[in-house]
Amino acid sequence: MKAYVFPGQGAQFTGMGKELYENSAEAKELFEKANEILGFRITDIMFEGTADELKQTKVTQPAVFLHSVVLAKTLGADFKPDMVAGHSLGEFSALVAAGALSFEDGLKLVSQRAMAMQKACEAAPSTMAAVLGLDDKTVEEVCEATEGVVVAANYNCPGQLVISGETEAIDRACEAMKEAGAKRALKLPVGGAFHSPMMEPAREELAAAIEATTFAKPVCPVYQNVPATAVTEPETIKENLIKQLTAPVKWTQSVQNMIADGATEFTEVGPGNVLQGLVKKINKEVATSAA
Repeated sequence: MKAYVFPGQGAQFTGMGKELYENSAEAKELFEKANEILGFRITDIMFEGTADELKQTKVTQPAVFLHSVVLAKTLGADFKPDMVAGHSLGEFSALVAAGALSFEDGLKLVSQRAMAMQKACEAAPSTMAAVLGLDDKTVEEVCEATEGVVVAANYNCPGQLVISGETEAIDRACEAMKEAGAKRALKLPVGGAFHSPMMEPAREELAAAIEATTFAKPVCPVYQNVPATAVTEPETIKENLIKQLTAPVKWTQSVQNMIADGATEFTEVGPGNVLQGLVKKINKEVATSAA
């Protein structure tokens, strides 16, 4: 069975999507439609922009989403997913690719999500840190024992978790992780504490936008970040998408469940190859490829 997976923030690079734009009339049309919806030429920044320009809040999330979704659309009849999943932001790409959300609505939600997250980041000093070489339970226990807001935010693969929370609490937790035997515990160059309670203002703002958007039944099950299990009901998809901003990304569990449900090959759709690497670390037996 074929699983298609869609990357999240951080996968962006200068030149992303340019080849698609130049070689496919359908891709060009979708990119131009995106420029119109967003009210600025995001394609100029994607194709020619600097790393700093690509890192702008209003650019990063829509850029990764666009690259993934346009790529999926140009695969045409070759795109026959038995299941899909996306890492954090990638969940929106997965939902559009699987037909649960229209291209236009998906892009608008991703743009609103980026702006809402930016506002939440500016409200309080917060950050994230990668913890390598500890099991999930130890990471969770250290977070619980640490003073302040700090939670496990991304279960990327066994032995690689990302924690999220108040800056000072993250500093304390990183020291405690090292004492508990972590190979590394280092802060990430991100603007805030994604997938933590610090994103509550963003969750409320995005909830209203998601509630007002029409979702359809996807063509295949979507393994969402919050439950890490197969979901097909539009109302449940909405609920999970709203919870996603303050809840952890259960990537390890999602991939394990997809494999348990019959996935034998994983194709990454979008910029970079991070997810292929994570899938291999979760289960080295399954085949991985780029779209």
